[in-house]
Amino acid sequence: MAAVSGLMRRPLEQVSGLLRRRFHRTAPAALQVTVREAINQGMDEELERDEKVFLLGEEVAQYDGAYKVSRGLWKKYGDKRIIDTPISEMGFAGIAVGAAMAGLRPICEFMTFNFSMQAIDQVINSAAKTYYMSGGHQPVPIVFRGPNGASAGVAAQHSQCFAAWYGHCPGLKVVSPWNSEDAKGLIKSAIRDNNPVVVLENELMYGVPFEFPSEAQSKDFLIPIGKAKIERQGTHITVVSHSRPVGHCLEAATVLSKEGIECEVINMRTIRPMDIETIEASVMKTNHLITVEGGWPQFGVGAEVCARIMEGPAFNFLDAPAVRVTGADVPMPYAKILEDNSVPQVKDIIFAIKKTLNI
Repeated sequence: MAAVSGLMRRPLEQVSGLLRRRFHRTAPAALQVTVREAINQGMDEELERDEKVFLLGEEVAQYDGAYKVSRGLWKKYGDKRIIDTPISEMGFAGIAVGAAMAGLRPICEFMTFNFSMQAIDQVINSAAKTYYMSGGHQPVPIVFRGPNGASAGVAAQHSQCFAAWYGHCPGLKVVSPWNSEDAKGLIKSAIRDNNPVVVLENELMYGVPFEFPSEAQSKDFLIPIGKAKIERQGTHITVVSHSRPVGHCLEAATVLSKEGIECEVINMRTIRPMDIETIEASVMKTNHLITVEGGWPQFGVGAEVCARIMEGPAFNFLDAPAVRVTGADVPMPYAKILEDNSVPQVKDIIFAIKKTLNI
């Protein structure tokens, strides 16, 4: 009888042993955070860290922001630090600049950067130039932030990219985040900076989730202004972009890698001061360059990148002329099919890369 029970027990032991051997723990899922949540988190941490920081703009308080970027901040910090303003960009931008000159650290939200044209005198003549004109005695630590560039179906007056406009002006720093990590690290650095910083967000990216690395979850996480990031290593061509088109460039690189073409994709992160050293080092390796942006071609970000490469040591390493992929040189149309043809698509980037490589 004992022999029989032993025979019955042995297969069960073998099965349980087999199950134990095959059992393994999967890695924990990476934290997913949207760009909207990342900006909110960055502002929240800086508001908590420094009582001099405050946010003002249209509908930023009780309505939680037009795009819900400031969700929950009014309830947490109250009327004195999260301030709803009238629809008067020139007025509240001027209030913010004056507050910065008096020693506070305002975050001035434009509902869209298209409306910042109403406040251009405050941004350029009051904020950007004062530190220089005062001989270094009067800093203006202010952040101008909001959605920039083309959205969807909002036509010519709400679809403009201002990277080249503000990047043109000495005295300003200009950053243009792509993903959630960029958004949090750059907004925190902008708030802490003693210079006026323009933070060009993108409306279409607000709701997009990205993996959020553990270091980005720290309250001490910062991304230095003026430093680009290589998002994908490659050997055949350098692709330089900022904001939403970075994602298009990575999609194009994935498609082309199946054909044996390896693209090095650089996320600029900062428009001014531009990290030309990272771009130069990449061009010296790949010997080819294209730039991708949503703005207009004339005097654009891509034009500046190409000019800096031409004027610097990397020019002699180019095996073909640099190529720009840009928005169409027209006011943004309202019709969807025309809109799609007015901003760079993945197919346009692939075409430009193959053209540059003569494939």
